[in-house]
Amino acid sequence: MKFRTYEIVFLISLLGLCVGCSGESTVDLGPGESTETITTPLPAGSEIVTGTVVETMDAASYTYVRVDLGSEEIWAASSQFEVAVGDRVSVPLEMPMADFRSETLDRVFPTIYFASRILREGEDMSGAMPSSHPPMEAHGRQVAPVVDIEGVKTAEGGVTVAQVWTDRSVLAGKTVTVAGQVVKFNGGILGTNWLHIQDGSGSAEGGTNDLTVTSAQGAAIGDIVTVTGTLAVDQDFGAGYTYAVMIKDATLAAQE
Repeated sequence: MKFRTYEIVFLISLLGLCVGCSGESTVDLGPGESTETITTPLPAGSEIVTGTVVETMDAASYTYVRVDLGSEEIWAASSQFEVAVGDRVSVPLEMPMADFRSETLDRVFPTIYFASRILREGEDMSGAMPSSHPPMEAHGRQVAPVVDIEGVKTAEGGVTVAQVWTDRSVLAGKTVTVAGQVVKFNGGILGTNWLHIQDGSGSAEGGTNDLTVTSAQGAAIGDIVTVTGTLAVDQDFGAGYTYAVMIKDATLAAQE
């Protein structure tokens, strides 16, 4: 997936999923995200605009709205919510995505904002991010547990988690293969699955023992998998959601 430069949200819901990129993105927002919410403050500095809904549709677990701001119209999407044409809504301008293609709708949006929530005019914007979004630390790095890792063998022709961190500048943009144990999994966040793998290498204190991975495939916590995907560095999803290192659009294979 490619995104243009961001000026949230998992999340994540995670969760899913760059700076200085443009081009067509193909993402099918997967079903199954919880509509349950938790109280999460709006990220500091998020601009909020208010306008009238002139078009709306649901796809998977998201609601899309075209909003007339008076001087321009914008597209935005958030976890499914009740809305009708003519409603006035407030939209945080979070996570803009350029040339976003929804396979479910068979439609390309030149620019669309994936907002943590879209509320009717006057409602409190301090609430409700989808609970399915991966939990974040204050500075935006996803929180992953530190566990005792056993039985992980370095993949043939692959590298360790620690090596990915050490050599990230050289490996950026290249295909890498890493074996690890799944220690965290969030499914269906922005059309993809988000998981964390560890192999026992690296430093927990420095965060170099863990890799964030996005994949169309699922996995269970405790699975030992071989991950192959494109290494991306310094990914900024806006509002503090940053990833120094991640493997994107990966294929997963059970380690034999």
